[in-house]
Amino acid sequence: MFAVTGITGNVGSVVAQSLLKSGQSISAVVRDKSKGDAWAKRGCEVAVADIYDAATLTEAFKDAEGVFILIPPMFDPKPDFSEALAVAAALKSAIAAARPGKVVYLSTIGADAKETNLLTQHTIIENALRELAVPITFLRPAWFMENASWDVAPAQIEGVIPSFLQPLDRPVPMVAAADIGKLAAEILQKTWAGNRVVELEGLVRITPYDIAGAFSRLLGRPVKVQAVPRESWESLFLSQGMQNPTPRIRMLDGFNEGWIEFERGASSSFKGTTSLETVLQSLINRANKR
Repeated sequence: MFAVTGITGNVGSVVAQSLLKSGQSISAVVRDKSKGDAWAKRGCEVAVADIYDAATLTEAFKDAEGVFILIPPMFDPKPDFSEALAVAAALKSAIAAARPGKVVYLSTIGADAKETNLLTQHTIIENALRELAVPITFLRPAWFMENASWDVAPAQIEGVIPSFLQPLDRPVPMVAAADIGKLAAEILQKTWAGNRVVELEGLVRITPYDIAGAFSRLLGRPVKVQAVPRESWESLFLSQGMQNPTPRIRMLDGFNEGWIEFERGASSSFKGTTSLETVLQSLINRANKR
């Protein structure tokens, strides 16, 4: 049996679907039992657990051949990253007590960065889990193509999308959630020893200009991309309700300045196969159904 957290999301659902397709049994780990109803109808077990609660996580991970861990996104962490520290402590305690056969932790590109930024929360959790005796793969995907969901409305309505990734012609490593989920499921069904890092991106790196061009083709209208001035980021994020925008700003700086990159470079990363156009078309279809 494989325990899958984040099963209701883009990545976790693909992990579960891929495992089921391979004939594996699944335990859907959810915060609210009703969120697991759809998976229960597919023959999956359902475990209710909170990512901050070691006791419920221990029960959810007990007797699992493998565990896939995806933590909820934290876009506005406290300055001391107390949320990540709490998650790290709960996960470490639960895995140590439950002793699953292996773990795949969904980390991120840049988890090895030396400068503090939004992705440091994954650095904190990786460092805590590395102390365990359980085999763990830290799956570090690139920038999610699905982040372009924020661009669908501006592309459709205004024909202009804003970009925090700059300069606009700089290629950025990106990957589709479907490719992340499929690779995570493949890894879970393999055997390895100790800790290891697996890095994943798409077949080609993508510029903001590429995103605008793809929207233009899919929408059948011109779509331009416009850089959001760096000096406006802090006031903009604060106006949107963020309390501590510095980590997010430094993450964006890391991509733009090149110090957020794969630990072993592009040549050694796994490559997904889902195209940008496929992801954007899915995002457009979803937006149009609302």
